[in-house]
Amino acid sequence: MHELEVNVRFSETDALGHINNTSYFVYLEEARMKFFEALGLATNVESWNFLLASTKCDFIAQGYFNQLLTIRTSLTKVGTKSCDMVHDILCSQTGEVIAKGSAVLVCFNFLKQKSEPIPEFIKEKLISHLVHN
Repeated sequence: MHELEVNVRFSETDALGHINNTSYFVYLEEARMKFFEALGLATNVESWNFLLASTKCDFIAQGYFNQLLTIRTSLTKVGTKSCDMVHDILCSQTGEVIAKGSAVLVCFNFLKQKSEPIPEFIKEKLISHLVHN
């Protein structure tokens, strides 16, 4: 599991005073990138070989401007060409669950424009961080 803290900016809220639903997907993207960086995998454009095939976010409670959030990211499945991640977004102060997200990432060859098996050295790193439920 990897943890990331995010401080909610005013621009990420909406007219109702809570975090706008689109902002959660930005948080989840940052959490995914930081997860891969923590594994020692390059996340630059030249060597990145994953694309987001699916993402989802369930909104459990409202979040607000200047709230400190903790995003916990875990891998739940590593397949031949893809991996599944889950995210819990919590209020850092109270531990209250604000949202739950998930994502499916597919290993993709951008030159050939098709999916391909995850390279073994990457797959080994992913499997070593797999959370067994």
